[in-house]
Amino acid sequence: MSQFFQIHPENPQKRLIKQAVEILRGGGVIVYPTDSGYALGCHLGEKPAADKIKRIRRLDDKHNFTLVCRDLSDIGIYAKVDNTQYRLLKTFTPGPYTFILDATSEVPRRLLNPKRRTIGVRVPDNAIVRDLLGELGEPIMSSTLILPGESDPMTDPYDIRDTLQHELDLIIDGGFCGMEPTTVVNFTGDLPEVTRVGKGDPTPFE
Repeated sequence: MSQFFQIHPENPQKRLIKQAVEILRGGGVIVYPTDSGYALGCHLGEKPAADKIKRIRRLDDKHNFTLVCRDLSDIGIYAKVDNTQYRLLKTFTPGPYTFILDATSEVPRRLLNPKRRTIGVRVPDNAIVRDLLGELGEPIMSSTLILPGESDPMTDPYDIRDTLQHELDLIIDGGFCGMEPTTVVNFTGDLPEVTRVGKGDPTPFE
């Protein structure tokens, strides 16, 4: 049975943030709000938790997890970014974008695209996530909460609890945060390429 925290979307309660991070560090799988819907998350080093997320979403080994980072200093540890890319990232983070970048050796191989050493990274514009990441001190390994057979992510924390309470360790109710996925921009080629249009404006990358 999962725990259920109601955390204020603008002034997150520090006590609940600390408890949520303890659950992550203990190998738990959580649902948390972002600036583009709810997501599943776990600690970067916890393979059993990542495997549980794959089971919940019925994902295969080709699925790319995303590293949700607090700011650009985190991104620089896990992804290779040149000066031009850095300027673009600085302009469009935090925000509803996922950037596909070449990964550094800090990223566990099991999280990478099996054919290319790439990783998705993003910096959400959401106070709850910002505080979680600040307390945790490292990225959250993340995947959008879309159930098998569905095309849209889940948006209601109470529906999430009814459906998944036996699969999760914690559900964070941060209010309605939208249901449109991030815009995905691939930075691994010669020029940025928009591979999915979502909440973020794709125009600057086209």
